[in-house]
Amino acid sequence: MIATAEPSNPPTTDSTEVVIAVRGLTKVFKDFWGRSKARAVDNVDFEVCRGEVFGLLGPNGSGKSTTVKMLLGLLYPTRGHIEVFGHSPRHVRTKARIGYLPEESYLYRYLNSRETLDFFGNLFTLPKKDRATRTEQLLDMVGLTQTRTRAVGEFSKGMQRRIGLAQALINDPDLIILDEPTAGLDPIGCREVKDLILALARRGKTVILSSHLLADVEDVCDRVVILYGGKVQALGALKELLAKPDTVRITMPPLPKETMQRVLELIRRDAAEDRVRIDTPTQNLESYFLDVVQRARQSAETSGATSGNRVAAYLRGEAEAEPVTNKILDRLAAPAPAPRPVEPTPEPEPAVDRQRLEALSRPTPPSAPPPQEKRGDAEKPADLSQANEKLAALVNKPK
Repeated sequence: MIATAEPSNPPTTDSTEVVIAVRGLTKVFKDFWGRSKARAVDNVDFEVCRGEVFGLLGPNGSGKSTTVKMLLGLLYPTRGHIEVFGHSPRHVRTKARIGYLPEESYLYRYLNSRETLDFFGNLFTLPKKDRATRTEQLLDMVGLTQTRTRAVGEFSKGMQRRIGLAQALINDPDLIILDEPTAGLDPIGCREVKDLILALARRGKTVILSSHLLADVEDVCDRVVILYGGKVQALGALKELLAKPDTVRITMPPLPKETMQRVLELIRRDAAEDRVRIDTPTQNLESYFLDVVQRARQSAETSGATSGNRVAAYLRGEAEAEPVTNKILDRLAAPAPAPRPVEPTPEPEPAVDRQRLEALSRPTPPSAPPPQEKRGDAEKPADLSQANEKLAALVNKPK
């Protein structure tokens, strides 16, 4: 199989949405007396388009961090023009569309992982239900589900980078600025961060990556800008910058020795012998390392950060699934259904005592007057006439 290194055309910005536009950007730091102390950024121009992974490269002191701070509105440029989503970097609504992972993790050390993400989600006024859902998805994505109740201050540097990456994505930003995102991470974490960056770009997110690990930049970036002394030294598509159009690489399966000799004789007719090199392709160390760990995971467990987790559902653009706990609480808090109307049971008719009914229907014979009821020792008159006679006798009784 013959593969030629053909330079790819850099993405054009005519028909693509420009997310960041930088023109003549200059930043000069001055001392107390107003004298120029350092020209950190000097007349920098570049554009970043939607869905692009853009690398910001350069040695220490080349102006990368200063450029990032001006893109975030944390520093004022001395001269030049910056637009982020068509607005100034200090536009409040524009800031709500940005996720930022600084080079150093600045986290509240006494909060645990869940509280940390809930705090940053609350800064973006996310509803409580969305914060809870995204927190669980992000913790699972960065492999910190088992350490969700541990204080962040107890985390190692790599684990702090993981929770820092999660907080940068809690608001589902359209622009993600990552400053050394893989610093302190193990090779598995580095691979997962790169896979996450590619997944975000496929969803139309814009990613700016600032890193000294050039292998990571080469794996994910579409275009790069290389700064030195605050000035742009190189800018363009990565494939175009790295291509060597004057050489061709041939990859083929092992051939018999006689066939290889005939091929080399044909090649050496048109190329100098010192320019022809034959070697065996090798995989890089990262691929070999990941393969070894993948085999080890099948028979061993770890108490550290886990790997092999899926990208959070809301970052993949899928519908956010409600956590199980919310479904249970909603079910318990739902009003009870109205009871079905119960028809009254008819009471049984009382049985008729025939003998008593016949006795009541017979005429009552004349009888003696009913005995007088007693109240204590005194007798109660049977009728009103007897009572009047007694009252008159008492009144007329001589004293």
